[in-house]
Amino acid sequence: MKKELNSPKAPGAIGPYSQAVMSGNLIFVSGQLPINASTGEMPSDIKAQTAQSIENIQAILAEAGATLDNVLKTTVYLADMSLFGAMNEVYAEYFKAVYPARAAFAVKELPKQALVEIEVVAAL
Repeated sequence: MKKELNSPKAPGAIGPYSQAVMSGNLIFVSGQLPINASTGEMPSDIKAQTAQSIENIQAILAEAGATLDNVLKTTVYLADMSLFGAMNEVYAEYFKAVYPARAAFAVKELPKQALVEIEVVAAL
């Protein structure tokens, strides 16, 4: 059985998907663009975008009583691999050891011309 998770502190879905779905003790958070839910705006630089994406994830996880410490796996999508170093600096400020498993790769283009999108799998 699955349960939909939504947070007003994260941007709403821009398509036919949920912000997150929980099944048992697992939480699957959809890719989060770096959009500020209260303003609808997206920062322009990769560091601020990375922080906003992770803050959106935190807000969604909180709906299930989880934190970033519950994250098992992340997938980071970048508009260009030249952004990896700056993204990684900010990422390291949010995730602590034991770090989640991670994949990071560049894609041709992200929705709304974002520089980064991050999705996670967490467990309670």
